[in-house]
Amino acid sequence: MFTLWIVWAALTLFVIALALVRKFTSLKEDDLIHLSGSPEAAISQQFTVATKLDKIDYWGKLLTVVDVAFGVVLALVTLYITWQNSVALDK
Repeated sequence: MFTLWIVWAALTLFVIALALVRKFTSLKEDDLIHLSGSPEAAISQQFTVATKLDKIDYWGKLLTVVDVAFGVVLALVTLYITWQNSVALDK
């Protein structure tokens, strides 16, 4: 059972690390619309960053849902096992 808690903690740390990666990737994001000069390079860079952020967001959302669901199920199983052990001790 302790191994599952370690797996959950590692998954949680991975989700946090993914959030940090998204934060640092979004620092390169340019929210301006370029109308003059040579906007091709800026548009290309904006598209690249937007694509990276979309991928990070997809995996971040998916892994967050998995992490929360796994944590809730793990907590419920732990409470059930603890309750069963306390009932066994009362007999």
